[in-house]
Amino acid sequence: MKINVIGCGRWGSCIAWHLDRTGHEVGLYGPADTPDMQRFTETGTNGIITLTPSMRLIYDLDECLDAEAVVISINSQGLRSLCAEIKQSWERTSAKSQQVVMSDRLSEVRHPNEVQTSAAGHTDTFILCMKGIEIETGMRLTEVMADCLPEAKTAVWIGPGHPQEFVRGVPNCMVIDSADDGLKRRLVDSFNGELIRFYYGDDLIGNEIGAAAKNVIGIAAGMLDGFDISSLKGPLMSRGTHEVARLIKALGGNELSAYGLCHLGDYEATVFSKYSHNRQFGESFVRGEKYTALAEGYYTCAAIRNLCKKYDVDMPICRAVYEILYEGRDPHDALNRLFTRSVKTELE
Repeated sequence: MKINVIGCGRWGSCIAWHLDRTGHEVGLYGPADTPDMQRFTETGTNGIITLTPSMRLIYDLDECLDAEAVVISINSQGLRSLCAEIKQSWERTSAKSQQVVMSDRLSEVRHPNEVQTSAAGHTDTFILCMKGIEIETGMRLTEVMADCLPEAKTAVWIGPGHPQEFVRGVPNCMVIDSADDGLKRRLVDSFNGELIRFYYGDDLIGNEIGAAAKNVIGIAAGMLDGFDISSLKGPLMSRGTHEVARLIKALGGNELSAYGLCHLGDYEATVFSKYSHNRQFGESFVRGEKYTALAEGYYTCAAIRNLCKKYDVDMPICRAVYEILYEGRDPHDALNRLFTRSVKTELE
């Protein structure tokens, strides 16, 4: 299968590397002037992923969309803007295609024996390898795709794993889900490899919300590390999963998805791993240290706060993270209050 990946950061490049290993024809797209793309262009590596001879670098979006499927791995809040670029590319491609059709028709009359050419096509199949919720609308990412590109077929690829582990040969399990059951099954069957065992997802709402919300729990975990009270991660994981399950149920998903690979199953990689951007962001924040890498949980906690208000769901951990990051609440006080709340039945 010809698959191109939009997003040449550490996760997008790892996905391209995995798909290349499983026998697909893979291209990695990014603007030529971005730091990640410049490193790949100049050295063939970003320090984690090294391009194989069969992997191509792509600098033009029209060329990137000329594939059977396109993987997207970018900042979740930038998805709507990317969709606008994709739509413009589709329009350009359609215009070129019409010009070629007219040219071919003339050629049939003037030179019937000449070989005809065709314009490059574009894909309508996208796989989102990103985790988040749009802040302004509260939409899940597949909803953003449907809103912007209603003709597109979209799947999500979620679950635990870090590029640093995969390149060392450490395997993991992940999930692909989609409203299109046929698409989901084709992708799982095609993407399975020795390093990643895929499962068929069966709850798109739960999988998207669970995957996005785990990054907020990751930030809270990092704050515990920053205060040297990491032993509280056990209660954090237990209560965090419980409150995320409530939100999934309120949105119409299966609350048990919170206990699957999209959320609880991703906690080790998010709550404990030294490679977790969200955990490291939380730790750096409470220590007053600057941290510049993307931490999706920063944006997700704002989106979750809005959803909690809309659907009347109590999520004290996500609320505390929001108050610390956006309202200037003292993190030590906020976290302390989480673990000294009034006595209640555990699973009510």
